[in-house]
Amino acid sequence: MITVLVVDDSVVVRRLIVDALGGAENIEVVGTASNGLLAQAKIDQLKPDVITMDIEMPQMDGIEAVRELRKRHKQIPVIMFSTLSAAGASATLEALAAGATDYVTKPSNVGSVNESIAAVRSELVPKIHALGGKRRAAGAPAGPPGRPGAAAPTRLRPGAAPPRAGLPPAGPPGRPGAAPAGPPARPAKRGTPGGKVDILAIGSSTGGPDALTRVLTGIPADIPVPIVITQHMPPVFTRMFAERLDRSTPLHVVEATDGMELQAGWAYIAPGDSHLVLHRRGTATLTQLSSAPPENSCRPAVDVMFRSVAALYGASAYATVLTGMGHDGRGGAKVLRDAGAEILAQDEATSVVWGMPGAVVGAGLADEILPLDRIAAHLISRVKTGRSAAVAR
Repeated sequence: MITVLVVDDSVVVRRLIVDALGGAENIEVVGTASNGLLAQAKIDQLKPDVITMDIEMPQMDGIEAVRELRKRHKQIPVIMFSTLSAAGASATLEALAAGATDYVTKPSNVGSVNESIAAVRSELVPKIHALGGKRRAAGAPAGPPGRPGAAAPTRLRPGAAPPRAGLPPAGPPGRPGAAPAGPPARPAKRGTPGGKVDILAIGSSTGGPDALTRVLTGIPADIPVPIVITQHMPPVFTRMFAERLDRSTPLHVVEATDGMELQAGWAYIAPGDSHLVLHRRGTATLTQLSSAPPENSCRPAVDVMFRSVAALYGASAYATVLTGMGHDGRGGAKVLRDAGAEILAQDEATSVVWGMPGAVVGAGLADEILPLDRIAAHLISRVKTGRSAAVAR
């Protein structure tokens, strides 16, 4: 059972989250707190597997609460509850930088309480399963320890409550964001291509903001190729994230718009709710946004971007799949590899969720499997090596 502590100053929102999780299989809400200060004591008492955290709260807000939590508990996943606004996006990115693991957006423009519960449940439950399941698999304590004379924590979830009518299914227990179990991960064996690299393409999801920040921080501004990125994020968030990366990394990072010409040393992030595709005009490669249907329940989708990169660049593309739930990127990686491109996957140990990179590895599509702290250096080396080989020929 994955145990959850809900932290929010609004009684209504706390009740909404508790109700949303009430019918979810393998999830139990073990406590609530109305601000970050009260949450600190309850974390020590209840030892939850996952924490949901509001941002704006009295006495201690969510960002400060995450900072304090990370001083004592490095590994407990924290999912922030954010509003779908510029202020909410900025605060959420600040919380992620402080050590939060992921986020969900509060429902807006919904017609009823049941619809709000359904919206929260559909977004929150899979993330709790993926993050809490990984923590349990790593051997985290199973809830609060028993103490003589101590009362057991109040269980807010009825033990056998059936799912509420009209709500989406809770999903399976365990780690839906993880790759299927199998033999130890190894790079796929094939001849060493080693050709010239003309573009880097990166896909990520859960845990991606931190992973992308760390990778792009290690890439110099004079790298002689452009970088295209799809990170699963809603509108507004991608613009704020691009601006944050532009300030904090050597590269010039922008949210892609229609008609941008790709330039070396620039990184282009797919905007929320639009796929990022590329097309040629003469010798220039331009960005194009697409409102085509979601793929893998995502828009933007990594698969869409990867297929577009494969069509234009073929063997001169180099793709990287970072941490994330699900399997978005696997299909596009197959198209890229069939075109002669190389694929790098983040390893399981350093991934927040080894769903997307694990799916690529499990399909035999990864040429390299590396920990996060080695990816930037590898990309730099690979770009330099390929261009040196091209000059030598």
